[in-house]
Amino acid sequence: MPSLWPAELNGLPRDALAGLLLAAIAIPEQLATARLAGMPPEAGLFTFAAGAIGFALFGTNRFLSAGADSTIAPIFAGGLAALAAAGSPRYAALAGLLSIMVGAVLICSAALRAGWVADLLSIPVTTGFMAGIAIHIIIGQLPSVLGVPDAHGTLASQCLQVWRHLPETNLYALGIGCFVLAVTQATERVSKRLPGALLALAVVAGATAALHLEKHGVGVLGVLPATVPRIALPAAPLDDVLRMSPLALIVALVCMMQTAAVLRAYPSHPDGPRHVSRDFGGIGVGCILSGLIGGFAVNASPPRTAVVVSAGGGSRAVSLVAVVLAAALLFGGGELLAAVPHAALGGILIAVALRIFRLNEMVGIARRGGSEIWLVAASTLLVVGLPIETGMLASIVLSLLNSFYAVARPLCEELARAPGTTIWWPPQGEPGEHEPGLLVFAPAAPLNFTNASFVRGQLAATIERARTPVRMVVIEASGVTDIDYTGAAVLRQMVEALRAKGIQVALARLSAERAYEQAVRTGVLEAFGPKRVFRSVEDAVRSFKASSG
Repeated sequence: MPSLWPAELNGLPRDALAGLLLAAIAIPEQLATARLAGMPPEAGLFTFAAGAIGFALFGTNRFLSAGADSTIAPIFAGGLAALAAAGSPRYAALAGLLSIMVGAVLICSAALRAGWVADLLSIPVTTGFMAGIAIHIIIGQLPSVLGVPDAHGTLASQCLQVWRHLPETNLYALGIGCFVLAVTQATERVSKRLPGALLALAVVAGATAALHLEKHGVGVLGVLPATVPRIALPAAPLDDVLRMSPLALIVALVCMMQTAAVLRAYPSHPDGPRHVSRDFGGIGVGCILSGLIGGFAVNASPPRTAVVVSAGGGSRAVSLVAVVLAAALLFGGGELLAAVPHAALGGILIAVALRIFRLNEMVGIARRGGSEIWLVAASTLLVVGLPIETGMLASIVLSLLNSFYAVARPLCEELARAPGTTIWWPPQGEPGEHEPGLLVFAPAAPLNFTNASFVRGQLAATIERARTPVRMVVIEASGVTDIDYTGAAVLRQMVEALRAKGIQVALARLSAERAYEQAVRTGVLEAFGPKRVFRSVEDAVRSFKASSG
């Protein structure tokens, strides 16, 4: 088990101050996220405590803040709503059980060192489904901010219900929600360290109590029950467990993706090792603890981690200080939250949604990513147009298909010699030197069952387009990092077919050690022959000239 305070004992006063700031930022957000998850507000504080303690005991990163997270809350809330009514005891039990299932997946991924799984989702697809989640959050919180009855069903149905109740808008609730949203947004722009949400909650709670706005239809949080969480294993029928299994995998994958992003952005030591897989286990332990004490799944939080870093926090004690303060509020000051309006929590969640709607990232993808902006649009529409957990799964599949397509249809180019050099390079519109009768062909991908036939077809088309009849083909293999059995078989057949047409075939720059070993084992090098395997294209060219002269 890693030491909680390695060499940072001297930094405890600094960590205590950072913990105070983290609590000021996290407590309002955790209460609001519990509402988003369909759970009672105190469950958000339980979840925060479980996430912080679990990661402090088993994680490695010094800064990461774990707890209730607005990214995964709407995902599992949408899935659980199909099994039980939000707010019901059965719903709470299913949320706890799902949290334990998510934790088990994360711990297994840590044991298997599966940190690489987080890289399966591309930035455009991630940006798109985060935008879709943001839209779900905003639409879902409109009833609270407008002071109208809650909406249910699909996103389109919720929009229609809100539209129908629009004439019933409570102007007090609308003013509260807009005020909290504006203050939260403004303070974030000034400094991430300003607890804008807490300040706004204090103002509107005081105004609500002083002006008795409950009598004007403004819904309030009420006194939080000062109960100690009890450890218990949530019970559910086996059918529900099986139905929640795909949802648990989706939530776990999003947790892995977001945790990896936090670890990349805020490493414990810039030049030190990053224990990504082990930190997945820390989040997993937090999920299991949360499920056992009546909370829900936890996740790493990029904005709260940024607060810890900017506040000068130096150890995982920061999160534990914030937990102590949250507990003090729950057990000693629960009545202080009684007058917090639901509209205020809705305003906080809309601010969170605007934060995860990465407009700047979308603009950057549109400018620099070319057609990848369509991946953003597609994944957004999938999450918005389908039930949220189904849309998330479809987005993940979209990311994998995009990666698969890039391997299955790799770039294959004819190379030319850069004038006055021995370097063979894609011409890219610039003049290059060619040797009459010689074709240098470069496939830029591993050769495997997904693309071998495509690469062979590309080579045949390139031979047909050649300026002069081709007498020798040089396969420039610096981009070939892997050769599977199918790829090797197709490559051997290609060599035999070209030789049958009177065309010599050579292999150059097969530099990847793994690919070279596979080429030896599968008979690829034997098919080319020892005198037709070269370390550089220029060596192959000299051999071609010698045999032609």
